Amino acid sequence: MGASAVIGLALAALVAGCGSEPEQLPPACGAGPDEVTAALAKAPGAVALTDGTLLSDCVAKATDDADLQMVGLALTPAADRLATHGDERSALRLGFLVGAVRRGASTSNGVSLELVRRMESRVRYDDPALLEAAERGARAGEDHG
Repeated sequence: MGASAVIGLALAALVAGCGSEPEQLPPACGAGPDEVTAALAKAPGAVALTDGTLLSDCVAKATDDADLQMVGLALTPAADRLATHGDERSALRLGFLVGAVRRGASTSNGVSLELVRRMESRVRYDDPALLEAAERGARAGEDHG
């Protein structure tokens, strides 16, 4: 193989690698649990943070430990708050959050699976109506969260 062919292959590999940079985590993803809770008020409809970012995008774009910790610090307290209310509307919102986190994690390299587990563990209802509301919300979150 000639020198020009080797250089051509090296340049092709460099160009291919440039397009694979992960997207930056949108700032709204770390805005905190109040922002997440406010966005979830629209569930099971179109839920987005104030800059239009989907909750699932926050999870999908959290590609390192620091990003994932920032997202977790916004989502986990919001889930905890919703879990303590014990009404169908809150259960639906919590389910939506769980579904959105599942959706975002489905495109990741596995780094966000612990966050999925944490969100799912917040759904602890004995009341069948609350469980059904959470399941409806989860389906909506997985669909468009």
